[in-house]
Amino acid sequence: MTAIPQGRTRRTGLLGAMCALVVTGTGLTGCGGDDPDAGTNGVGKLPAAQIQTKTKAAAESADTVRLSGNVVTSGRTYKLDMRLKSDGGSGSVTSEGATFGLLRIGEQLYLKADAGFWGQQDGKGDSGTDTAAADKLDDKFVKVPQGDPSYKKFSGFTDKDVLLAGLLTLHGELSTDGHHEQSGTRTIRITGGDGAGGKLDVSLEGEPYPLRLERAGGAGTLTFSGWGKPFSLKEPEKDETVDYGKQLPTS
Repeated sequence: MTAIPQGRTRRTGLLGAMCALVVTGTGLTGCGGDDPDAGTNGVGKLPAAQIQTKTKAAAESADTVRLSGNVVTSGRTYKLDMRLKSDGGSGSVTSEGATFGLLRIGEQLYLKADAGFWGQQDGKGDSGTDTAAADKLDDKFVKVPQGDPSYKKFSGFTDKDVLLAGLLTLHGELSTDGHHEQSGTRTIRITGGDGAGGKLDVSLEGEPYPLRLERAGGAGTLTFSGWGKPFSLKEPEKDETVDYGKQLPTS
């Protein structure tokens, strides 16, 4: 057996340690020309436009998803934490310091908030009548009439297909922006307009689900999780529900 020179052994050990450091530090690259797409679902090797097509198809085919983060629309920032499925969704929304819950089952939308929210939205919370109305709605599931402006405004936050269709579109010329990681999952990032049109991290493990989105123009950042994990939606009890019976006092 030919002995390995001690100097070569030291160099080999040093290179191995450096390689381990690179892999441990980033989780993305190896040494000696390792393929970053080895052992993945393969979408990282595709052109950006094909990656976008595949991730949209994966999102549409999934039964459920959890969506959290911030969305800026019409000059207002909404903080979302929603679980969505094909026939409805539930979760919470925070805007301008006020938090309210949303629940939609089929076509029926419920809004749940405290008395302070209702008084603030009405803008007349200092009168006895309005205070009494707000107290009646306090911490109840309020049925939102389908003809009320609030229905259209808030039901979109509970509609998986509508919400994802609007969010998962990047603007400008599509390109890839390297391999990354989101919550321990390897991703490939695609961008629109060199990032100005948005950035989307797509899973390289299992189905190519979208995992993180930076919207164009600083219009919010969202994360997606729980793809395909089942959850149930339950109608609130009658004693927890109020049928407001007229236009809701929401701005």
